[in-house]
Parts: sequence; structure tokens; C-alpha cells
Amino acid sequence: MMQEGSKIYGELMSALTRSDYRTLVLAALGGALEFYDFIIFVFFAVVIGQLFFPPDMPDWLRQAQTFGIFAAGYLARPLGGIVMAHFGDLLGRKRMFMLSIFLMSVPTLAIGLLPTYASIGIWAPLLLLALRVLQGAAIGGEVPGAWVFVSEHVPPRHVGFACGTLTAGLTGGILLGSLVATAINKLYAPAEILTEGWRVPFIIGGIFGLVSVWLRQWLHETPVFKEMQARQALADELPLKTVVREHRPAVLMTMLLTWLLSAAIVVMILMTPTLVQKLYAIPAATALQANSIATLFLSLGCVVFGVLADRFGAGRVLMAGCTMLGITSMLFYQQLAIAPQRINELYALSGFFVGVIGVVPSVAVKAFPPVVRFSGLSFSYNVAYAVFGGLTPIVVSMLLPLDPLAPAHYVVALSTLGVLIGTYLWQKG
Repeated sequence: MMQEGSKIYGELMSALTRSDYRTLVLAALGGALEFYDFIIFVFFAVVIGQLFFPPDMPDWLRQAQTFGIFAAGYLARPLGGIVMAHFGDLLGRKRMFMLSIFLMSVPTLAIGLLPTYASIGIWAPLLLLALRVLQGAAIGGEVPGAWVFVSEHVPPRHVGFACGTLTAGLTGGILLGSLVATAINKLYAPAEILTEGWRVPFIIGGIFGLVSVWLRQWLHETPVFKEMQARQALADELPLKTVVREHRPAVLMTMLLTWLLSAAIVVMILMTPTLVQKLYAIPAATALQANSIATLFLSLGCVVFGVLADRFGAGRVLMAGCTMLGITSMLFYQQLAIAPQRINELYALSGFFVGVIGVVPSVAVKAFPPVVRFSGLSFSYNVAYAVFGGLTPIVVSMLLPLDPLAPAHYVVALSTLGVLIGTYLWQKG
């Protein structure tokens, strides 16, 4: 299978064309909008909790249930990703690529139009949960599907750049969500947000997502999949069955790399704004502004590290990038205790090196042969992200009373794992 994949790749063009760039732009744009749709929920969690649960419910219970609905999206990722990947390996990458963003856009738009608890009672949180599960299933298919799609459209020596650009688009969705949430809070008074203002970001996300569905119709099926179709070389059994039986080392490596990716994103980007407010008494507005800067540098870093992986090899770049990720994350948390006024430059620096995660997808897509690539990547990535992405906030929170630098130490530990994997890839050649 690996020889077949190499032969197919060898027949592709050796330089990026205008069509390749168009594919990357449309894929990254769609990925950004889809990730925005998935993440915008958390920026309005407090408001949603007030509107979709009984007013006499204790505040802590209301927030727990709201974040429980948010977490349901993560729990739905593996199932949605595995199902879509199955059909992506058998019917085509493009079909699933369009289906994933459609399944994200419609629930997002529906959330923005959903009646609240005051109107329909208990059905409000139940419908919200159902829509959130659909979003989770969609994102489970979108992320690995997008990586496979762009990697199979470009020549082998540009896979790092393609995957890094796509990952930059996904992380750009987080930045977009942050900026829209900030704008809504500036344009609307608190009372107006509770009435209609909270609906605006969901409706915007749903509409733009549907526009992305329309734009993706102009994309073409990947040359790799079309070649396999022509040669009748598609999987003759359940793709996931083949993955589990024949590609366990690739599954293990992808899961470990996903652990690194989830640690970097969850701790340094999603948790840090709240953590620095509690640990160093940094104002919320200052922390969120610095987070936006860090996310911007993260997106830039994804592209830079992807290009470097093409030039110097994923192993070497992973070693160097993870070393700097560990150093800058520790520097960030140590220096904030001394010089909190330097938060913007410190966060930008660490955010840039979080961008080393841009190397992860290029390693993962190459670890599986084309015939089961979508299923192998989707299974490994989504299961690992559901486990490690869910456990990371819990582990870090439990360690904080014992170690004020627990977030940095956690990232350093996973960076060390990244260095070890990079060393293995480098020695492997």
C-alpha cells in the first residue's frame, strides 16, 4: 500500500499551481469559519446559561450544565469523524469535505434562532444539546478531512506548507470568534446581549458557513483519490478495520502527536487568559487582548513551521520547535510574575512557537497509506483529542494548588514528548 501511495504521489506535479493555491485558500477559509462556528459557543457560555436553563437554578449548576453541553461537542467528535472518514475513503474526500461544513453551518444558524427556556421550557436545553452534538460530529470530520484533502492536492514537497496553512486557518477561527465576541460586547449593552445580541454571532457564522458550502463546490476531488478510483484500489473492507489491524504504530504516533497539539492549544491558548487573571491579577480585557495577539502569531507560526518541515524535514523541525515551545511557555509564566506589563510580547512569542503544531498533520497524513488515510487519521486524531483535550483542563486545574507553574510544566512535559518523536522521525530518515 505504501508503495502504491508513493507511486501515485510521484506522478503529481512538483510545484504549486494556481489551482493548488485556490484549493488552499478555500479550504483554510472554510476551516476558519467552521472552527469559529464550533468555538463561538464558549465565548457566550454565561449568557447561554442564563437563557437556556431555569432562572431559579443555582448559578454553579447552570454553568456546569452549560459547559457540559459545550463538552458534548467534543465527545461527539470521534463518532462523527470515524463515520465521515469511512465514507471519505470509499466515496471521496470532496463529498465529506462539503458535508462537514454543511453539518456545522446549519446547527450554528439554528442555535442563533433557537427559542429560549422562557419560551419552550426544558426543550430549549435539549435542542441546544442536540445541535451541539451535530456540531461536534461535523468538526470531527472537518479537521482530519481538510488535512487529507489539501495534502493530496499538492506535490509531496509542499505537504508541510499545505497542512500548516490549513491549520493556520483553523486557529484563525479561534481568533475570529474572539474578535466577534469582543465586538458584540462593545456594540451591545449587557441587557441587549441577553435579549437579541447573543444571537448575532451564531447567525453570522451559520450564514457564512453556508456560503462556504457553496464555495467548496468549485473544489475538485483529490488526484490521489481519483487515481485510486481509476485503478480500483479502494479499500475492499472496512477502512478502520484495516487501520487497527495493520497500522497500529501510525495510530500510536498520531495519537501522541495529537496529545502534544491538544496540550499546546488547550493550555496556552484556551486556558491561559483565565489562568493569568487568577494567578497574576491581570485584568480580563488585557488578558483577552494578549490572547488575540498570541493567536495571530500562532496562525503565522503554523505556516512558518509547515514550510520549514518541507525544507528541513518534519523530524528536525519538530525537535527544534518543541524545544522552543517548552522554553517560551515556561518563560511566559515565570516572567508574568515579575513583569506582567510584558504580557503582549511574552504571549506573542509563546504563541508563535505553539505554531509548531502545524507540523503535526503533515506527519500524520504521511503515516497512513492513501487507501485508509482518512480513516486512520480521523480515528487517531479524534479519539486522542477527545481524551487528552478533555482531560487536560482537569489535570492542570488539579495540579495548580500544588504547583503555580503547573500549566507551563504540563506544556514542557508534552514538548519533551514532541522532541522525542521528532528525534525518532529524524533518525528514521
